[in-house]
Amino acid sequence: MLHAAMLRRGLLTWVSRVGGMLVFLCCSLSLLYLMTCSPPHSSNTPLSHVLPHAESNHQNLGGAVLAAGPAGTGGAQAAAQSGGPPAVHTYQMLLQEREEQHRLYISSLKKQIAQLKEDLQERSQQLKRVQESLKIDPRVPGDGQEGGAESHGFGEVQGVKSQQSDLQEFLRGQLLKAEVTAGTRLPSEYAVVPFESFTLQRVYQLEMGLTRHPEEKPVRKDKRDELGEVLEVALHSLNTPSSQQDNREVVQKTQTSKVYTPSDFLEGITRTERDKGTLYELTFRGDSTHEFRRLVLFRPFGPLLKVKSEKMDTADVLINIIVPLSRRTEKFRHFMHNFREVSVRQDGRVHLTVVYFGKEQMSEVRSMLENTSREVNFKNYTLLQLDEEFSRGRGLDVGARAWKGGNVLLFFCDVDIYFTTEFLNTCRLNTQPGGTPHTQIHRKIILSFE
Repeated sequence: MLHAAMLRRGLLTWVSRVGGMLVFLCCSLSLLYLMTCSPPHSSNTPLSHVLPHAESNHQNLGGAVLAAGPAGTGGAQAAAQSGGPPAVHTYQMLLQEREEQHRLYISSLKKQIAQLKEDLQERSQQLKRVQESLKIDPRVPGDGQEGGAESHGFGEVQGVKSQQSDLQEFLRGQLLKAEVTAGTRLPSEYAVVPFESFTLQRVYQLEMGLTRHPEEKPVRKDKRDELGEVLEVALHSLNTPSSQQDNREVVQKTQTSKVYTPSDFLEGITRTERDKGTLYELTFRGDSTHEFRRLVLFRPFGPLLKVKSEKMDTADVLINIIVPLSRRTEKFRHFMHNFREVSVRQDGRVHLTVVYFGKEQMSEVRSMLENTSREVNFKNYTLLQLDEEFSRGRGLDVGARAWKGGNVLLFFCDVDIYFTTEFLNTCRLNTQPGGTPHTQIHRKIILSFE
């Protein structure tokens, strides 16, 4: 046992010594390999040291460009003399050329800005001289230098008046070319420029079609600023008398007269014709329930112009709702429920014309109309029956021709349509009777996202 223990201890000592020698030998071989295979020392600067850092880029390039000519060759020659790699020299030369182009462009912009400032200062001085000359009566000549100054001021006044007349003529021409006071003939319906409607919070656009949701909220900042300016001008115009007649009316008004605020704004419509300008029509609540104020503004690629301001009374405007129908009695039941609640009980200035195609389920439709008539005491309805195949256009034509009363606003409706009292008022406000110089219809675009 003692002999075996001594043998095991001697074996462990020998193994440890052999392992240590092997480790020392491996380290020596590794060190010898590194000393033998390392690349020779080069005096060239590494690429990371040649290229400038981001924070010092402009300073280094700026010094190179100022030392070189317009083409930036001086910087390239300096880089070539430094003995750097060719690729680095190429990059430096390209950067220097781009920097030089930017400097030239900035210099050109600065010259243009300086020229514009000089022009603006000159125009400001001219305007100041004209304003000072307007304080002098040109019809009363003076003596000596005063008379000469007045004649000079009179000449400037005449020049300003000539410029103002030219500007007014241009604006008047733009106003006449646009469909503001009268309509124009168009080759087809595709040439019609649609209106966009807007409220205080939303804009309903059609320009992008269904590629973008027609209800734009929140409104883009540029559009919000534009419509905010228009609303501000409209409110200022409504609350400020513009003539002596308005002054007399203001004197006659009591202290309880209406002062228009943004909360009185109901809705507006606008459209832009690319070669004429932008038209705005804004509608405000009036002094009574059925009275409204409309203000028409026009921007002929210049300052806003007030075209007209008018009062609108919709108390006597009757709407004839024409509905072509074939079967679909369940849909008609829902339609009559909405019609009874909105058109009869809330509005009361409507007439319903139902053009029914066929004989099937005709009795159910008649029964619904009679029940509604008894429940809300509504007699302003007409039921027409056609024994032919359903045609929406045919039904609308027959329903329109069946009216034998006076002027009426025709609302071509479908049985699926749900409308409110505000919509009926919108129809009354955005239409004008046929035969007038500015016949106008309100064609609402119905969009379904089902």
